[in-house]
Amino acid sequence: MTQTPRSITAVSQTAARLSFTTAATFVVLLAALHFLEPEFDPSWRFISEYALGRYGWIMALAFLSLAVSYAALFVAIQSQLRTIVGRIGLALLLISAVSFVMAGIFPTDPITTSPDAATTNGTLHNIGGTLGLAMTFAAVIVSWNLARNPVWLSARQSLLWTAGIAVACTVGFIVYVMAALPSDGTFGPNVLAGGIGRIEILAYCAWVMTVSRQAIKLQEKAQI
Repeated sequence: MTQTPRSITAVSQTAARLSFTTAATFVVLLAALHFLEPEFDPSWRFISEYALGRYGWIMALAFLSLAVSYAALFVAIQSQLRTIVGRIGLALLLISAVSFVMAGIFPTDPITTSPDAATTNGTLHNIGGTLGLAMTFAAVIVSWNLARNPVWLSARQSLLWTAGIAVACTVGFIVYVMAALPSDGTFGPNVLAGGIGRIEILAYCAWVMTVSRQAIKLQEKAQI
């Protein structure tokens, strides 16, 4: 079935700009935390653990910024995804936003905490992280549907490439953790999941910023 073209003027430019800005804000705040809290070795400590340090509020703000970015992207492009599959992609995008709200509200446990010693906050944080896997499918579905819309033809390659890289990072992260994690399920310096996790989250930020930026550019072009 061929998707009916949707006018780019139906895209909310304000929402697209908000999505781009808040995703960029997340990247800036995360980068700053590497200098503000150097005690967390980025090679094996998860970014969530920055919430446990002196500037934990910055990590919480970063997570909430990314949640706003996902929600704003939903608003920006919902008019462009009218098929059932496209709507599923949008729903998954909202689920991803909820996952980062949970990540921002509920601090994680230290990565060295055993599963049996997990706190309520840590458990809720992990549930949010699990919900975040919805973004893997959202990126694929949204990108594929937008790429089939003639209005988005000029952005097709960037949409598919950034989505593909993000998904590859997620698959790589899961495969690595399954292979490297000890049988007791406890992370440590020998499981270098921190660096891979950072690459993964930055890949999704790149995808969000690509989609939102293309929406802004296409609407500006349509208004000329």
